[in-house]
Amino acid sequence: MKNQLLGISLTAILTIQLSGCGVLLHPERKGQRGGQLDPAIVVLDAAGLILFVVPGLIAFGVDLYYGTIYLPGRAKTLSEAELNLFKTEDGQIQPEQLARYISDETGQRIQPEAMVSYSVDSVDELKLMLTEGQVPKKSSS
Repeated sequence: MKNQLLGISLTAILTIQLSGCGVLLHPERKGQRGGQLDPAIVVLDAAGLILFVVPGLIAFGVDLYYGTIYLPGRAKTLSEAELNLFKTEDGQIQPEQLARYISDETGQRIQPEAMVSYSVDSVDELKLMLTEGQVPKKSSS
């Protein structure tokens, strides 16, 4: 009975370590490339290294491969002066310049024709739009 319990416990521990702590705890982080390391994930992976060398190395490898060892990136916010660079004299945002800026910052090609903007009257309306997919009245693109 003790051997069976020990075997099941060892199997469970090895399975968790083989899959990588970051992949289990933060699957939404998959696909990140670089950034600040998440200390909690590093400590958990290192604990796997201390207990079992090979599964610990695999846990580090899995987390690095999937990018789950990194903290989520910070959102970039523009100051009022920076935002005004993208506006015309009548206050309309120029999609071509904004798309070029986003492409330069992210490294991904953005098509100005694909960009759509919506007018919202409050933060609550924006939250509703983002969480429930309810699109407010359309502004300009």
